Amino acid sequence: MHLEEDELWMQEAIRQARLAEALGEVPIGAVIVKDGVIVGAGYNLRERDKDPTAHAEMIAIKQASEQLHAWRLLGCTLYVTLEPCPMCAGAILQSRVERVVYGASDPKAGCVGTLMDLLQDSRFNHAAPWSAGVLREECSALLTDFFRRLRGR
Repeated sequence: MHLEEDELWMQEAIRQARLAEALGEVPIGAVIVKDGVIVGAGYNLRERDKDPTAHAEMIAIKQASEQLHAWRLLGCTLYVTLEPCPMCAGAILQSRVERVVYGASDPKAGCVGTLMDLLQDSRFNHAAPWSAGVLREECSALLTDFFRRLRGR
């Protein structure tokens, strides 16, 4: 994959994050792309749905599975603004997403390179290569600005 293409799709994930932000949710967004087409998209809805599993990645995976009529998301790349947590990394492995690209690292819950790397753990029956830091500054600023505004209230 070319960095240019990754940046294009990360911009789409950022658009999703802004939808979360407009609802007062933590601005995290994700898109799943197959053959140059978005097949799944999602943004954080934990507060609205009162659901701890309503992460951007989980919603995008569910949407992509419905769109593709398959639980295996073969040939798909997941773009997400924040490094996936352990739950989302597990769902990525379970859904057989082929590749993951994320913007900002998550020092508190990141399980795709920061705290651990679940996607490359050889004990699982699937692995997914990943890239980090695509549009990192913009993805980080979304979160930093959101929490700064929250603390300011």
